[in-house]
Amino acid sequence: MMKKLALLPALLLVVGACEPAVEGTVTLREADSPFIAFDVWVKAGSQNDPAGKEGLAALTANLLSDGSTTQDSYDDIRAKLYPMAAGYGYDVDKEMTVFRGRIHRDNLEAYYELFRNSILSPAWSEADFERVKSQTMNFLERTRRYGRDEELSKELLFWMAYQGTPYVHPEEGYVQSVASITLDDVKQFYADYYLAGNVVVGIGGGYPRGFVQQVRADFDALPAGEVAQPPAPQPNMPDGVKVLIVEKDVDATAISLGFPTALKRGHEDFWPMVAMNSWFGEHRESFSHLYQVIRETRGMNYGDYSYIEAYPRGYTTQVPPTNVSRRSQLFEIWIRPISSTAPGNLHDRTLFATRAAWRELKLLVDNGMTEETLADTKQFLRNYALNWGQTISRRLGYAVDDTFYGMDPGYLREIRPALDRLTLDQVNAAIRRHLQVDNMWVVFITADAQAMKRKLLSGVATPITYAGEKPAELLAEDELIASFPIPVQEDDITIIGIEEVFEGN
Repeated sequence: MMKKLALLPALLLVVGACEPAVEGTVTLREADSPFIAFDVWVKAGSQNDPAGKEGLAALTANLLSDGSTTQDSYDDIRAKLYPMAAGYGYDVDKEMTVFRGRIHRDNLEAYYELFRNSILSPAWSEADFERVKSQTMNFLERTRRYGRDEELSKELLFWMAYQGTPYVHPEEGYVQSVASITLDDVKQFYADYYLAGNVVVGIGGGYPRGFVQQVRADFDALPAGEVAQPPAPQPNMPDGVKVLIVEKDVDATAISLGFPTALKRGHEDFWPMVAMNSWFGEHRESFSHLYQVIRETRGMNYGDYSYIEAYPRGYTTQVPPTNVSRRSQLFEIWIRPISSTAPGNLHDRTLFATRAAWRELKLLVDNGMTEETLADTKQFLRNYALNWGQTISRRLGYAVDDTFYGMDPGYLREIRPALDRLTLDQVNAAIRRHLQVDNMWVVFITADAQAMKRKLLSGVATPITYAGEKPAELLAEDELIASFPIPVQEDDITIIGIEEVFEGN
């Protein structure tokens, strides 16, 4: 969850080097840059929410970022930031809370004072708390349920896979849990986790000499202490196919499917799987295989992507998010969305798209990539990855993530040499180790859930129709897709109404 007081200016493309300077800091000095970026990482996230208070980490960060300080009211803070054309914000994920900001060096002193005070000197105003909590409740009860179904389907996929673990609930929490949170709960969470040894200060850009030491000293004024990390969550691999159908009055179906993997940054198969995923379903890239099969060739929907790492709020970005580092990941396929306005039955089209993606995954597992597809992907990624570090804020975000994973020399510096070293045998061996098609969590958000359930259980083919003529070769492949098996039993299908989604644990 990310919220900003103002948009921040863009920077030129430079890939810098991480230069550790002071214990408890991540530095990325780019002396010629006129900008200074902050990425303050608190080693706590939604996994640290107490039972019954899910959403507390996010509400705490929200109040710090969008609340008054002991020095300034919230309105005064906004008034002071406006002439600087600057702002700051927060991001809460499963294991990380990050406060971010960026400013031109001309305004560094005044800006840093506001940014620092927001984290270190909260006023704990009851009025601010009620305002922030009310906004959160509005999001939970309305926006999350009735806004972007594609994003909701992804959150529900994680909810299915991580039952019984601290990853199970969305970062913003449940309706009932957030309703129960008090200002005293927020103060206690702050006291428990906002400790000097639990905060890593990230600073990048053209900051002045001695500034890193000054900032670290300021944050060392927090109470001493560190926080023991809970064990890495052990997600549930489904035994066969497990389906969640969310009943909602919609004219398009959002689809997410996936399963846990042992893959994370630093794993020997990570870079081979980065190449695989880029070819198979690179986010928002029309060249990717899933996109070509489902959207480009058949014109079925907006987009079809795959992920080997968490990719929240994918609808907002072209490039991978930073500061969503996790010790446990899923392999996901995201199908955005299947519309009833096109020819044919909505559920038939939904299952055809699902079967198409599933079948392509099986073909990938069975056959792997080819020398040609790997060579093309490596060439693409060598250039495309340069976009991932376009601003000092993004480069600094990657440097903080490198610290989380213990990556040296770091993601942005390693990706191109790692791609150069990749062989086809390495990629295909990694595919066989980490991908499979028999055990799958599946989420559909669609109308007439009972009819969708009957269609799934029937096992009948779900062909699609086109407004115009299609080549015979394509239609022959469509027959194979339409009858691709989804082996699911009645006990493996759960139906809930949209009003029940994330109401409570």
